[in-house]
Amino acid sequence: MTFNKIPNYALITIVAALLLSCAGGGIPISTNTKYPIEVLYENQPVERPYSEIGVVEISSEDTLTDRQTKDKRMMYRGNDAKTKELLTARLVIKAQKIGADALINVTYKYYTSVKKEGYILSGLAVRYRGE
Repeated sequence: MTFNKIPNYALITIVAALLLSCAGGGIPISTNTKYPIEVLYENQPVERPYSEIGVVEISSEDTLTDRQTKDKRMMYRGNDAKTKELLTARLVIKAQKIGADALINVTYKYYTSVKKEGYILSGLAVRYRGE
């Protein structure tokens, strides 16, 4: 992954957010974590005019571990809040690379089956008009 097109202040902000989310209790994905571009989750209104650039997405699917399959309550499945913050930071970087000023309608979907689990994190990259 190259970061040569991302301004230094953006990288510093992302790294700081990642370090803060890894130290201690972590921050849930639904809080107002500061990213170098605006991140609006589904059902949050966009208050500025914008042009759509395109959907950005990251996803993964993995085979369940022995620990995950032995616990019938599914206690060891899914991503915790820290991991969701890291994933959101990755999505932000991807949106910045295509020139986005913001990500809107960001959604996180987790799924699991008998043998696999996965997630899809996506949002609409937009450029604000008149900027």
